[in-house]
Amino acid sequence: MAYKIGQKVRGTVTGIQPYGAFISIDDETQGLVHISELKHGYIKDIAEIVSKGDEIDVMIMDIDEYSQKISLSLRSLQKPKYHPFSNRKNISRYGKKTGVGFKSIDDKMSKWTQQALRELEGKRK
Repeated sequence: MAYKIGQKVRGTVTGIQPYGAFISIDDETQGLVHISELKHGYIKDIAEIVSKGDEIDVMIMDIDEYSQKISLSLRSLQKPKYHPFSNRKNISRYGKKTGVGFKSIDDKMSKWTQQALRELEGKRK
């Protein structure tokens, strides 16, 4: 069968190594789910997530055109626990309240306007 990147497939876990789990997609095709693609967050032991013989849904992340090796991901089918930028309120660049904002511009605008008008009058004379 011809597989495509981004395709969701069902496979059986055929082996577990410290670096990932091997998944048999069909009788002739096998892929690897790297440990970093098993789930969001830290993984201490792969056996806590999958066991040999488990049937799981995975997504095809990459197919090497020369060796025909298939990289799979279980993590891409899971919703993350949090958005990577969800802590923006704690970063000053993303909205930490500093007290400086449009109000201070509004307060100074009239003074800046008067100063600019005086400079223009000075250049005309």
